[in-house]
Amino acid sequence: MTPDEPATLHALRRRQVLKGALAAAAPLALPSAPAGAASAHKPLVVGGLPVTCNLTLPIACQARIAVNAKSGAGPSPFAYAKFSGWPEVKESLMTGRIPAAYMLAPLVMDLVDSRIPLKIVSLGHRSGAVIMVRTDSPARSFRDLRGKSIAIPSRFAVDYLFLRKMLARAGMTPKDITLIEMAPPDMPAALYARAVDAYCTGEPFGAAAQRAGYARPLAMTRDEWRNYICCVLTVREDLIESNPALVQDLVNHIQAAGDWLDKGPANRDKAALIASSRTYFGQDPKIIKFVMDNPEDRVTYGDLRLIRAEFDELMQLSVEAKTLKRPVAYERYVDERFYKNIKPVPIPL
Repeated sequence: MTPDEPATLHALRRRQVLKGALAAAAPLALPSAPAGAASAHKPLVVGGLPVTCNLTLPIACQARIAVNAKSGAGPSPFAYAKFSGWPEVKESLMTGRIPAAYMLAPLVMDLVDSRIPLKIVSLGHRSGAVIMVRTDSPARSFRDLRGKSIAIPSRFAVDYLFLRKMLARAGMTPKDITLIEMAPPDMPAALYARAVDAYCTGEPFGAAAQRAGYARPLAMTRDEWRNYICCVLTVREDLIESNPALVQDLVNHIQAAGDWLDKGPANRDKAALIASSRTYFGQDPKIIKFVMDNPEDRVTYGDLRLIRAEFDELMQLSVEAKTLKRPVAYERYVDERFYKNIKPVPIPL
């Protein structure tokens, strides 16, 4: 913990808050589960959270299943595994339990700086973070959150950097609020139970509370940070070395899934149904569709370019937030070759 981080930014505080909050409001929390096991054919297991910032992953997996079924090529070479929080994804990727995952970009930088052999090979989305307060909250600006408690997924999350940006615009710092680390699926219940005053996270956990009628957005990245990126497709270097063709196939499908999602509302409706299944997010499709429609650019997917300047900005913001100890060179944590060699693939959904 660094000097300018509030003392409450740690897991113990999270457990203390949720002990009462989840008991009071558990029925309103979106479901979550640990990573699924690989099937008998041992596909490449790609971890992700049930957030719409990760939506290109289940679409890519389902598209590959459909292509293989039509051609008789056998099972899909990659599959989705659901996690409930970033610490679990991080640990599984570090230890090699899974070879690939959607990860927080600053967290990848930090792990690479600690000599964990990882590379970012694609973006997963654009925008998609929101800061929520209760509908009856008197907060109309960030100045009104002074002294309040705000949940974030992780201090490595770009959601945290978004929150810091908004606080800075209001002439405030994280010292002016109480920060609580919390898994995104737990946040709506915590807000409902008044265990926190606000939360900042990726969708659909803002939309879940908004649609239920007890929360409203105080800020969205679509309005405040248009080139926002957060979740990135990250693979272990040993996978790149042993099977670059499989990594390329995965990147091809992620990029194609992004284009497909942004082609129109009909595709987004299909995506909501696909992602809502137990195989993927295990959520109410109406909540995912709410994210897709309110407004339609609440999360976007069609521009998944790897842009060095955007990663450099994230890195600098992370250094300023003291979540990174030092600047990390772009080439150390990004492998552009797969993005540069993208080949069009079908998304027959």
